[in-house]
Amino acid sequence: MSGHSKWHKIQNKKGKNDKARSAAFTKLLNGVTIAAQQGGGDVDMNFALRLAVQKAKAGNVPKDNIDRAIKRGTGESSDGVVFEEGLYEGFGPGGVAMLVETLTDNANRTITEVKTAFTKNGGSFGSSGSVSWQFEHLGVITVPLNALVEKNVSKDDFELAMMDAGMTDLQEDDQYLVLKCHKEDFHKLSEAVAGYGIEPEDSGLAWVAKEPIDVDDETMEKMGKLYEVLDESDDVREIYTNLR
Repeated sequence: MSGHSKWHKIQNKKGKNDKARSAAFTKLLNGVTIAAQQGGGDVDMNFALRLAVQKAKAGNVPKDNIDRAIKRGTGESSDGVVFEEGLYEGFGPGGVAMLVETLTDNANRTITEVKTAFTKNGGSFGSSGSVSWQFEHLGVITVPLNALVEKNVSKDDFELAMMDAGMTDLQEDDQYLVLKCHKEDFHKLSEAVAGYGIEPEDSGLAWVAKEPIDVDDETMEKMGKLYEVLDESDDVREIYTNLR
């Protein structure tokens, strides 16, 4: 299942030291900044900002840092930095399809870092459209099953309500429900989850592989190395693959 695969476990092994924690803070705060930059600094009026702030809080980012990031995005601070989003495509070891979302104040620096990571770690940098056709851009919300228990919510009733709110696919393991929807229905589905007083484990727009694949252990290990190198860049926001 997306988010709970062998690939996910390899991702989670990476970067548990202080340097990685600082990089994670930077990525989360940059997400807050660009959400405020694009839609204003009011979390009640800016849904993207509300999500970015929730993620930052879930990542234990201090409130003062979040507030400064919002002011940076709205222009209330004086550093004048403007962020832009990017999406790069490529192939990892074994021909694994990869999409790399970035958020940067220097696009030339970012594309150089991403290209170098691919070419030095058994991958190849692709042109626009070479990989993205293998993915769908969907809203994805991961809900802990124990949250339903804590709120005394029937799983069947919850699933029916989510279908009414635009959910198009549901996957389940022993810990989580993963809800998927068309990206234009993401706001509605998020509000439906929030209506139950449930805090998602994760929530956002994601690139989901249409046909996930399996690879051997050697290829998986090489992919783990490429992921680690890409993830070390402060400019890299998310990394998606077609690995199961």
